[in-house]
Amino acid sequence: MPRLSQLMIRTALVWLAIGYFVGGLVLLNKGLALLPWLWALRTAHIHMLLVGWTVQLACGVAFWILPRLDARGTRGDERLVWVCYAALNIGVVLGALHDPLVLLVSWPGWAALLVVMGLLYMLAAVLFAIHAWPRVVAFRVIPRPVRD
Repeated sequence: MPRLSQLMIRTALVWLAIGYFVGGLVLLNKGLALLPWLWALRTAHIHMLLVGWTVQLACGVAFWILPRLDARGTRGDERLVWVCYAALNIGVVLGALHDPLVLLVSWPGWAALLVVMGLLYMLAAVLFAIHAWPRVVAFRVIPRPVRD
């Protein structure tokens, strides 16, 4: 398994753990009404699990499992997937921080945070699609190197 896939899958597992912890706090608050501001973590929980866990896990596994481009086993330009990884995780952090920041500080510029988050998600999706597109082909015979 390539290093980048390992990193993406491990990061996805970290988002899973953090997302479940935050979700547990929200659920506990719903039952016991401890701190009313905990409800603001609901959207953070959604971003962490939907994008941070599910999408990142899918990208990590897809980077690993899609057919290679040639007999040498190259996967194409990995820089696209590195930028996808960074954009995805920065987007999740921005999405998770948006609602708590809105509650803490009243500022009309917080809406821009959502726009940046959306652009980062879109950038991550486009870059991963550009990288994976040549690898998503119908089955074909890959020429093997001639052995002496």
